[in-house]
Amino acid sequence: MSVDHEVTADDDPVPVDAVSAVVLLGYATATVVIVAWFLYGWLVQQQGFVASVGEAAGAGSALLLAVSVIGTIRRSRR
Repeated sequence: MSVDHEVTADDDPVPVDAVSAVVLLGYATATVVIVAWFLYGWLVQQQGFVASVGEAAGAGSALLLAVSVIGTIRRSRR
C-alpha cells in the first residue's frame, strides 16, 4: 500500500551553517591536546595504558559536553 502526497516546502530540510575555519582549528587543537595528555600520562607518568586511555577519554568527554552546552546556548539565542 502506498500513499501519494505532494512535497511541500515544510518537507525541505533546514540548511545548516557551515563550520568556520576557526572552529576546525579549535577542534584540531583539542584533539592534539587530548592525545598529548594520553601520551604524557602513559609514557612520562607511567600510570598504565588503560588508566591513560580512561583519563584522556574523560577529558575528551568533558570537552564534548562543554562544546554541546555552548552550542545549545548560542543556537537558542538566534
